[in-house]
Amino acid sequence: MRKLIYVPIIHASSDMGSISSTIDKRSAEVCGKQRWEKHKQTVTEFWNQIEEYFIKLDAKDLKIYQDGLMADGELGQKIINEGVKQGSRNYHIVLDLINKGGEIRKTEDITLLKEEYDRVLKLSQSKSAWDRTTTSIGYRSRKDLLMEKRDRFIAKTIDETLKEAEKGVLFIGAFHDILPHFSKDIAVKEIKSREKVGEYFKMLISGGNEEKFNQLAEYLMSEI
Repeated sequence: MRKLIYVPIIHASSDMGSISSTIDKRSAEVCGKQRWEKHKQTVTEFWNQIEEYFIKLDAKDLKIYQDGLMADGELGQKIINEGVKQGSRNYHIVLDLINKGGEIRKTEDITLLKEEYDRVLKLSQSKSAWDRTTTSIGYRSRKDLLMEKRDRFIAKTIDETLKEAEKGVLFIGAFHDILPHFSKDIAVKEIKSREKVGEYFKMLISGGNEEKFNQLAEYLMSEI
């Protein structure tokens, strides 16, 4: 039986590279400044709990799959190191796992990644309301198909590279829906519920029930 730890991650601004400040500004406009500030505090504590979990984990021979990682070996290590320099909590945890005996594995298709990044970049740089609207419509029409292609590619990659009796970990954005694509002989352990993390995001954007939103935020910040 193969084992996989599933971590539905929340991307922090440090994961967004050069467009982080633009995304931060646009997100505050969409969600409201107060709710967006609370969200950033929630994200910080969320990563504190994830980090605590992996500090205690025996990472010897652990196979590491990472959202957005399109290479392993020397190039993959360089990508991780660069992410750490930029302040990524996610990549800091991955680097710590590597130092404890873990091994990074190529996870994504660079062509699909580039298409998604280009679309997000175009959306974040749209200046007028008209440009934002038309770009957003174009992005949404392609987004679901693009995400499914990425999900299938990641699941296939893990199926082909995670060998019998090996243990892996997948750090993946909460909006991905990879679980249905995994082989049945891979035992998956969700350390945070993908469903609840996704629900939290939907409420963050929609401005839904404040009490429910706060409950979900508490869940994200709770001990694993």
